[in-house]
Amino acid sequence: MARSPFTSTLDRRAFLASTAALGAGLLLPAGLPGARAQEATPRKGGVLKLGIGGGSTSDTLDPRKLTDWVPVNQAFMLMNGLVEIDKDNKAVPELLERWEAKPGATEWVFDLRQGVTFHDGKSLTVEDVIYSINLHRGDTSSAARAVAAGIADVKKLSDRQIAITLKEGNADLPYVLSDYHFLVVPDGFTDWTKPVGTGPFVFETYDPGVRSRFKRNESYWKPNCANVDAVEVIVINDISARTNAMMSGQVHAINRVDFKTVDLLKRNPRLQVVQSAGGQHFTFLMDCTQKPFTDNNIRLALKYGIDRQQLLQTALRGYGRIGNDHPIPSTDPFFAKDLAQRAYDPDKAKYHLKQAGLDSLPVTLSASDAAFAGAVDAAAVYRTAAAGAGIDLSIKREPADGYWDNVWMKAPFCMSYWGGRPTADQMLSIAYQSSSSQNDTHWKNEEFDKLLVEARAMLDQTKRGEIYAHLQELISNDGGAVIPMFGDYLDAVSTKVKGVTAHPMFNFMGARLAEKVWLDA
Repeated sequence: MARSPFTSTLDRRAFLASTAALGAGLLLPAGLPGARAQEATPRKGGVLKLGIGGGSTSDTLDPRKLTDWVPVNQAFMLMNGLVEIDKDNKAVPELLERWEAKPGATEWVFDLRQGVTFHDGKSLTVEDVIYSINLHRGDTSSAARAVAAGIADVKKLSDRQIAITLKEGNADLPYVLSDYHFLVVPDGFTDWTKPVGTGPFVFETYDPGVRSRFKRNESYWKPNCANVDAVEVIVINDISARTNAMMSGQVHAINRVDFKTVDLLKRNPRLQVVQSAGGQHFTFLMDCTQKPFTDNNIRLALKYGIDRQQLLQTALRGYGRIGNDHPIPSTDPFFAKDLAQRAYDPDKAKYHLKQAGLDSLPVTLSASDAAFAGAVDAAAVYRTAAAGAGIDLSIKREPADGYWDNVWMKAPFCMSYWGGRPTADQMLSIAYQSSSSQNDTHWKNEEFDKLLVEARAMLDQTKRGEIYAHLQELISNDGGAVIPMFGDYLDAVSTKVKGVTAHPMFNFMGARLAEKVWLDA
């Protein structure tokens, strides 16, 4: 891979990488006390079978509409991104081979990687990259619309270069372009039932929410990747069924290991548990446009009425960290370390109910294990704690299939999760900026929007950090998300699978496990 040519204005990334590396994670084979070095020489052959939770019959491979683990993993099997986040949380080249920012970070020049072909034999061109970026700009339903909103223009400079002009400076642009929605397809491509990409595998069969099979791209451009002959994805949303499939050897790897069973899995000599600390967090979402959640006193009552420590120990078995009702993890250099940690306080919850004119609050929470493994159990823990705060929380159990289409962003009070993002700006922009299509609490705050744009262009990292700390405070004290805990990514992988590493971005090595691993003979 080519070097990552950041200018001197981006030197803080060295700090970001080192911070992320400290908490990046552990590869824990059963029976060994620490991480194990992986064999360095990949071999070709075999069919990799993955049991993945986080799929639905309404899934699509349209990069604009990727919302959950199964389609994101499948999309990375077929298509490449513009920029990749590596295991050290660094932005490294993918289809964009190198880049340079002009002073002020509003004008960027990117070089296109040469010698890359699509699955149909067509050579990759700058027109393909421009088209793929523009899928997320302007009048679009793309989930990355808010992320792409800062782009003023994308134009061709030559057959090997593009220029991206931003509305305001953004020192994090390469990290922005690593978003998993920015996958590359041929210019004008629209057939999302059978994507043609430059990725490690070629489309073979696809049954949304059920299973898929993709075969190796024999002309894949990355060395030592696309090692298996084919990869089969089996959608297993039920955590017990997924665990049983792993234990019985029906699949080589599963994602989203149940926190309750991880210690048991670690004792199996045929398995290894991959534990990665990052920005994954679990949320209870209040729609700020629907009563009673239009009143911030109600929102604060629900934030004080949850026992975070108890949830961490019971729902996550300690595999994570306590949250403070904002989405930036403690591993991020812009984490608001001076923001007071909110604790379970029934008296304060009752105070805010009284400020809202209530003695008690009946409220219904839509819950499903589609949100995260053990989500329904976590809802029950929340209900018990909330009762002591005068909140009568009833749980409406929702089916996993269709949850993201029928419940998320529609129910007044529901559960969800977010995988982390490599920068604070990206996380705040996609989930809390008022114009984002994935602002899942429908929270709007003019001060937040204004300061977010201001911080994005700022090169003074101290001042930038002060703004990000204030933005986290705004979300924590006024936003519609109860964020009680950050959970480690936990995967279980057969010891037959080689080349596995921990990764701070998402399960399955940042959703790229199929591309990078190989099978033992």
